[in-house]
Amino acid sequence: MDNIKLNPGAIAEELFDFNLKLLKSYSTLQKIKDVDVGQTPKEEVYAQDKLRLNHYRPIGKPANSTPLLICYALVNRPYMIDLEPERSILRRLLELGQEVYVIDWGYPDAADRYLDLDDYINEYINNCVDTIRDRHNLDRINLLGICQGGTFSLCYTALNPEKIKNLITMVTPVDFHTPDNLLSHLARSVDPDLAVDTYGNLPGYMLNDSYNSLMPMRLGIQKNLGMPNQLESEDKALSFLRMEKWIYDSPDQAGEAFRQFIKQFFHENKLIKAEAKIGDDTVDLAKITQPVLNVYGSFDHLVPPAASLALSEHISSDDYETMEVKGGHIGVFVSGKAQKLVAPKLVNWLTEHD
Repeated sequence: MDNIKLNPGAIAEELFDFNLKLLKSYSTLQKIKDVDVGQTPKEEVYAQDKLRLNHYRPIGKPANSTPLLICYALVNRPYMIDLEPERSILRRLLELGQEVYVIDWGYPDAADRYLDLDDYINEYINNCVDTIRDRHNLDRINLLGICQGGTFSLCYTALNPEKIKNLITMVTPVDFHTPDNLLSHLARSVDPDLAVDTYGNLPGYMLNDSYNSLMPMRLGIQKNLGMPNQLESEDKALSFLRMEKWIYDSPDQAGEAFRQFIKQFFHENKLIKAEAKIGDDTVDLAKITQPVLNVYGSFDHLVPPAASLALSEHISSDDYETMEVKGGHIGVFVSGKAQKLVAPKLVNWLTEHD
């Protein structure tokens, strides 16, 4: 402490500037009446319980003849891929001519307490796939899974290979026991039986707090101290608030599905052991022979690269490709690089494999 020299004048000036920014932030927030997300036009084409299947028509000339179904994670809302027009990988896909369907899982409530992985994968995803196949008179469609939705997509493709033409996984955990997987270390300390028996459905806010705890300085103190800079103008403030809205818009998790996912995938790492059970079916990734594109983030703290790249060791595809994005878990979708590089890569890859 003796080596620390403080300049009272400089400190006072910094505090004064910070307070001015706070006042300006308050003025900016007063002008914002609504934080709109998911602005791309869509049509609901299928509904079951809380689930909605939305259809997005291509804006540009159709790039290929096979629609793409996007399966998101249960823990967050799918409008991450359509956060705002300038940061919408969904809109970029449409502009490049890709026809897209997106699963919206909705908000589980007490009535969904006993939904399990069999319901989500063998029932809900399967019904969405069949709806699209019927609408387009196709035997097979393309499937893209994001994060936990990617794990679901791997399970579905392994169980129903005759219905999937090409598979894309994005920031998808495959090996849940890599040494650098902070989320896995945290999840393995959780007693899922106690959690589900206590809460029923797992509160979304609790899971969100768990994710934030993995990077407390960056996602807590650093973000809050930098907030006035994010609120200097209305445009910057809206971008910041849209992201905050998505982060804290966390649906509760259906109890039984949560119990099964934590036990089988995080605790026991059964996906890479060909032992994961979905209903009465056992998932064997070796049954995946379709072309696979695996997209991962170099600095992803939730799904480290090694956790995703393990996929190549367990599938039987002769056409496997990876794409590294210099970003984190969310940056893969909302960064400038994502808009310029990821969407064109996805459409070009799907068109080449059409």
